Amino acid sequence: MVFRFNFPAPLISLSNFIIIFFLCVMMLQKSSAQPAPRTDPSEVSALNSIFEKWDVQIPRNLWNISGEPCTGTALGQDFDEDYNNPSIECDCSFDNNSTCHIIKLKVQQLNRQGVIPEELAALTYLTVLKIDQNSFTGTLPAFLGNFSSMMYLSLAHNQFSGTIPRELGNLKELIMLAISSNNFSGTLPPELGNLVNMRLLYLDSCGAGGEIPSTFARLTNMREMWASDNPFSGKIPSFIGNWTQLEKLRLQGNNFEGPIPASFSNLTLLQSLRISDLQNVSSSLDFITDLRNLTDLIIRNALVSGPIPTGIIQLQKLVTLDLSFNNLNGSLPQTLMNMSSLVSLFLGNNSLTGSLLPDKSENLQNIDLSYNHLSGSFPRWVIPSWAMANLQLNLVANNFNFDSSNTSIFLGLNCLQRGFPCHRNTTPYTSFAIKCGGSEMRSTNNILFEAENATTLGPASYYVHEEKWAVSNGGIVIDRIQRDPSFVASTSIQVNNTRYPELYRTSRKSPGSLRYYGLGLENGPYTITLFFAETVFNRTPHTWQGHGRRVFDIYIQGNRRQKDFDISKEAGGIGIALEKNFDVIVTQSYLEIHLFWAGKGTCCIPEQGDYGPLISAIRVSAGFKLKSNSNKTGMIIGIVAGVTCVSLLLLVFGVYMKRKRSKHAEEDEFLGIGPKVKTYTYAELRSATADFSSSNLLGEGGFGHVYKGILSDGSVVAVKQLSVASHHGKSQFITEISTISAVQHWNLVKLHGSCIEGSKRLVVYEYLENKSLDQALFGKNNLHLDWSTRFNICLGTARGLAYLHEESRPRIVHRDVKSSNILLDGELCPKISDFGLAKLYDDKRTHMSTHVAGTIGYLAPEYAMRGHLTSKADVFGFGVVCLEILSGRPNSEENLDPERKYLLQWAWSLYESNRHLELIDPSLSSFDEQEATRMIGVALLCVQASPTLRPAMSRVIAMLSCDAEITPVTTKPSYLTDWDFNDITNTFGDEEPISSESTTMLTATETATTTTTTTTNTTTNTTISTGVESMSSPIMLSELINNGSLREGR
Repeated sequence: MVFRFNFPAPLISLSNFIIIFFLCVMMLQKSSAQPAPRTDPSEVSALNSIFEKWDVQIPRNLWNISGEPCTGTALGQDFDEDYNNPSIECDCSFDNNSTCHIIKLKVQQLNRQGVIPEELAALTYLTVLKIDQNSFTGTLPAFLGNFSSMMYLSLAHNQFSGTIPRELGNLKELIMLAISSNNFSGTLPPELGNLVNMRLLYLDSCGAGGEIPSTFARLTNMREMWASDNPFSGKIPSFIGNWTQLEKLRLQGNNFEGPIPASFSNLTLLQSLRISDLQNVSSSLDFITDLRNLTDLIIRNALVSGPIPTGIIQLQKLVTLDLSFNNLNGSLPQTLMNMSSLVSLFLGNNSLTGSLLPDKSENLQNIDLSYNHLSGSFPRWVIPSWAMANLQLNLVANNFNFDSSNTSIFLGLNCLQRGFPCHRNTTPYTSFAIKCGGSEMRSTNNILFEAENATTLGPASYYVHEEKWAVSNGGIVIDRIQRDPSFVASTSIQVNNTRYPELYRTSRKSPGSLRYYGLGLENGPYTITLFFAETVFNRTPHTWQGHGRRVFDIYIQGNRRQKDFDISKEAGGIGIALEKNFDVIVTQSYLEIHLFWAGKGTCCIPEQGDYGPLISAIRVSAGFKLKSNSNKTGMIIGIVAGVTCVSLLLLVFGVYMKRKRSKHAEEDEFLGIGPKVKTYTYAELRSATADFSSSNLLGEGGFGHVYKGILSDGSVVAVKQLSVASHHGKSQFITEISTISAVQHWNLVKLHGSCIEGSKRLVVYEYLENKSLDQALFGKNNLHLDWSTRFNICLGTARGLAYLHEESRPRIVHRDVKSSNILLDGELCPKISDFGLAKLYDDKRTHMSTHVAGTIGYLAPEYAMRGHLTSKADVFGFGVVCLEILSGRPNSEENLDPERKYLLQWAWSLYESNRHLELIDPSLSSFDEQEATRMIGVALLCVQASPTLRPAMSRVIAMLSCDAEITPVTTKPSYLTDWDFNDITNTFGDEEPISSESTTMLTATETATTTTTTTTNTTTNTTISTGVESMSSPIMLSELINNGSLREGR
C-alpha cells in the first residue's frame, strides 16, 4: 500500500523570499540610524533675513538657503573660491553630529548696501566673517564683540562710520582684523591690545586717529600691519620693535613725529618696511643694517639725515630701495649699485654729493638721483645698450656738465640741471600748453596743447620738448610693476563739466613725484591752469570701486600751494572736470610745477597702486603785455636814453656802494645767525601788504604792527613789522628769528622768512585764518568749538609745549602760555605763538635773572613772586588755559557772582563738592564725560602751588590720552586758601587795577609782544606784562642747535 501526500503549492518563491529578507534588513538598519543633521533653526531664520535685507542671491544653487543651508558647497572646502560668493561653511559635528552651525559667512565684492543687521548676532558660532568690498554703511554694532570664536573679521572697503567699538577687544581668538578704507572717527580702542593672537591688522585709510594705544605692545604675534593714510599722531611707538615676528609694516601719510625708533633694528624678519611723511624730528638709518630679509625698503619724506650707511649693502634681498625726499648727505656707498637683487633705487631730493658710481648690476633698472648735488663724469653704464635697453635714469637738477661728447646721450638733460640754463640769453617764451599723457590736440578756443605721450616716461625718467618745456617723474608701484608700464590713465567715458572733453581722455599719473617745467620763460607774472579729472575710480554709484580717494600736494616754484588736494572731492565727483588757476612770478626764466604724493589717499581702490598725482593738461600764459617789434623809432630813442641812464646809474651806484659797505657789519650779524631762513625784500613785503595798509592790519604789539600779506605767488602770510620806536629792536629781533627758525613742530606757529634792510626788520609767519583761541572761546568771532575740537586743541597745545620743554634744542620756556597765544588754523589745529620771544635755557638753568614777564591770571606763583622760572611755569599757564577751554570763559570775569568771578577758585569749589562737571561750558550740546573728567583732573594738577607737584607736559599728554593714570588731586593750592577773594582793599594804592587781558588784543597771526605795564608794590619791584613782553638774556650762538627743518619746498 502506497501512501501519497499532496503538499500545497508554496506561497512565494525562494528568490522572492531572499529579496524580502534583504529589504527587511535594510529597513531595520534605516530605522536604527541617526537622522541627518539639521541647521540650527535660529541661524536659518537669521541668514534668510540678512540676505533679504542685503538683496543677496545664491550663485547657481550651490547651496540651499530657503530650506537647509548646510548643504552642497556649505559642507565642502569651497568657501574661499571666487565662484562661491556669497557663501557659508557649516560645522555639523555638534550634538552628536545632529546639529549644524554656520561658522563662516562671506558676502564679498558684491557692492551690497545696507547696515549690519541685528540678526547677525544669532550666528554666534562664526569664526570667519568677510563682508569687505561692498557699500555697507552705519556704525559697527557692539555685538560683534560677542563672537567669541571669531578668527578672521574683514570689514574693509565699505562706508562704515562712527567709532571703532571697544567690544572688538573681546575677540580673543582673532587672528586677522581688516577695517581699511572706511569712514571711522575717534581713536583706536585700547581694548584691541587684548587681541594677543592677532597676526594681521589692516587699518589703512580707516579714518581713526590719535596715538597708537600703549596696549598694542602686547601684540607680539603680529606679522603684518598696514596703518597708512590715517591721522595717527605722536611718536611711532618704540614697542613695535618688540614685534619680532613682524614681516610687513606700512606707516605712510600719517601725522607721526620722528624719529624712527632704534628698536626697529630687532625686526629681523621684516620683508617690507614703508615709512614716510614724518614730522618735526629727524631720523637715522642706523637701524636698518640688521634687517637682512627686506625686499622693499621705503623711508621717504621722513626727515632722515646723515649719510647712507655703508652697511646697507648687506641687505642683499632688497629689490626696491626708496630714500627720496630726505636730508641725506655725503656720497653714494661704493657698492650700492652692485647689490644683486636691487631693481629700483630712488634717492632723489636729498643733498648727496660726489659722482656716479663706476659700476652697477644689470638687474638695476630704475635709478632716480634727481635733485641732489652730484657732478663729475658719466660712467660707461649710463650709455644705452642692448643689455640695458630698459634702463631708467633720472639725473635732473644736479651739477653735471655737458659738452658735445655727452649731450646726445642725455637729450635735453643739460637744460634740467640746477639753474635751468637753457634760453637764458635768447628770445624767451611767454606761454605753452601740454596735453599730459596724450597726443597733440587743439581746443575749441584754438589753444594748441602739445603732445606729452612719451611711452618711455616711467619710474625714473624725464622728457624735454624742444627745450621749451619738460616733464620729470620719480616713483614706482612695486605691487604691480609689470601691469602698469605706461604711467598713463585712459578713459572712454566722456568727462563732464567741460567744453573740452577730449582733453581728459588721457592723463599722466605718477605714484610719487611728477614735475613739469617751463624753460626759457620771459620773467614776469604768469597764470598757470591745471586741468584735472578723476577718471580711474568707478563712476557707478554705490560701488566700492568708487570710494577711492586720490590725495596729493601741489607745489609751484617750490612753494606748496595746496595741501591734500583731492580731485573728485573738489570737483564734486568722479569724471567731472576741474580747472585750477595759480598766479606766479617768474624771476629766473624757468617755472616748476610739482605734484607730490605725501602718502595720503587710498592705496588699493580699485587696484593696488591707484594713488598719487593725476593730471590731464597744463596751460601757462603770460600775465603781461607782449612786447612789439614794429616801432624802430622807439628802439633808437630807447638806446639813446639807455646810454644816458647808464651814466647816471654808474654815479648813483658808486654812492650806494659806499653807503652799503658801512652797513655790512650790521647785516652780517643777522645773516649769520641760526639756520637759514627765506629772505624777503622790503619792497616785496610792502607790495604784499598794500604798502602796509591799515585795511590789512591784524594787530599791534610791543614790537610793532602785524599785517596780512599776499605774496606774489598768491600765498597768504602774516608780516610783522618791527617798529622803529620799539625799545628792543635789533637784538630781540635776531633772538626771535634764530630761535623760531630752529624750532619747528606741528603745534607751533611756523616762520616762513624774514627781511632786514637797513633799520627795517620784518618777519613773515604762516597766516592762521581762525585767529586765536580766546576769540573762539569767548565769543569774539563766529567759531563754535564742539567738544571733540576742544579736547583736540587741549591735546595739541600740550604736544607743542612738550616739544619746547623736552625735545627742542635749545630747550625753551614760553613764559606766557595763555589762550590768546594759541592760534587756530583752518582745521582748528592749535599752534602756539610767541615762543620765539621766550627764555632759552639749558639743562642746568632753572632761574632767570631777567624781569618777570607774563599775564596776570596765567602766572605761576613762584615766577610771579620770586622770578623762579622753570618749565613748570608753562605747565601752570596750560592748566589755566585747559580750564578756559572746558568752561568757555576767561580766568576772571568782573560781572559774575563773587564765587564764580575767578575761574580757579570756582573750579576748585566745584571739584571739592563733587560737582566738577558743572564747570563745562553750557553752550556745548554734548560732551564726553570721561574726557571732561580727565581734563579737569589734569588741569587741577597743573595749577598746583608747588612746581614739584605739577606734571611734566609729556605726562600731561599721556594722562589726556589714557596712557597714564591721573594722580588724584587732594590738596587745594595754598594761593587759593591763603588769598581772600572777598578782600576789597586796594594793595596797589591809588593805581588802577591791572586787567587780566592784554593791553592790546592779539589777533590770530600776531606773534609780537604786547605792551608792557609796570606796577610797583611797596616791598617788591616786579615787572608784570599784560601781554608777552620778554626781556631776553644774552644768548650764546653755540646754544642754538639746529634741530632740523621740514622740507616744505619740494
